[in-house]
Amino acid sequence: MKNFSLLSVRAGTLFFSPAAALVGAFVIVPFFWVIFVSFTNRTLLGKTALNPEFVGFDNYVALFNMETFFTRGQFGFSLILTIQFVLLSALIGQALLGMILAWLLQSTPKYVKVFSESAVIVAWILPEVVIGFAWFAFLDYDNGTLNMLTTALGLEPGDWLLDNPFWVIVFFNTWRGAAFSMMLFNSAFASLPPSYFQAADVAGATSFQKFKDIALPLIKGHVVTDLILITMWTFNVFTPFLLTQGGPSYRTELLSIYTYRVAFKDFEFGKGAAVGVVIMLINLAFALFYLRIAKQKHKGAE
Repeated sequence: MKNFSLLSVRAGTLFFSPAAALVGAFVIVPFFWVIFVSFTNRTLLGKTALNPEFVGFDNYVALFNMETFFTRGQFGFSLILTIQFVLLSALIGQALLGMILAWLLQSTPKYVKVFSESAVIVAWILPEVVIGFAWFAFLDYDNGTLNMLTTALGLEPGDWLLDNPFWVIVFFNTWRGAAFSMMLFNSAFASLPPSYFQAADVAGATSFQKFKDIALPLIKGHVVTDLILITMWTFNVFTPFLLTQGGPSYRTELLSIYTYRVAFKDFEFGKGAAVGVVIMLINLAFALFYLRIAKQKHKGAE
């Protein structure tokens, strides 16, 4: 028995080692490297590219300089813009839209449900580059499909990417990410006992009452999981760069795009690493906040 146990430990170690090595090389080491670089003045070019100096919290102080904090092109402006983007695109857009679609699909014929799921999932599984350029072509001022439709209807065509760039990336990301929420909530609704809804039908409950009083309380765990994932994904999303490159005039420069500009266009690796650390801490705060809410609701239910 002891030999079998020892063999199991060795076999487990053998199978675990490659995964542990990959996680260490591509997650743990970069994690600590970014933290270290954030305390230096490392750049992409010049003397400090090879011989960076330790500057302490200077990079963080520069990020939170209140004199320029809310100026366009600065960290504070991108932070506020990203929070608005997450609220509108992830929480209101993806989560709410995905939940509504999933609930509506529960009462549709099977062939409609299969077709709807397939159509929505296509937007999710296609490569981001393909989706980005497809939307760019759709919104193009001269030859875009949207302006062709508006012209055919007798309406004035618009330069959507110039006049309303922020709302463009909000709708784009909502359309892109709602499929995940829809599929997660669809599975959650499908796992609920049909007898609960049959009893509600006998009692004369409406569809909204069944959703509010039966379905929603039973899928709280799925809701928290969805909110954690889409919040972090949306907070870190880079795909809008394909549509607007952060412009015009920094009006769509989310934190992910701001980090890219600082590190790879302005060549300030140290400052870019500091932004990355701040983003990591914000993501951690979001996750802890959602988990705390879920824990409180679970205690309340008990």
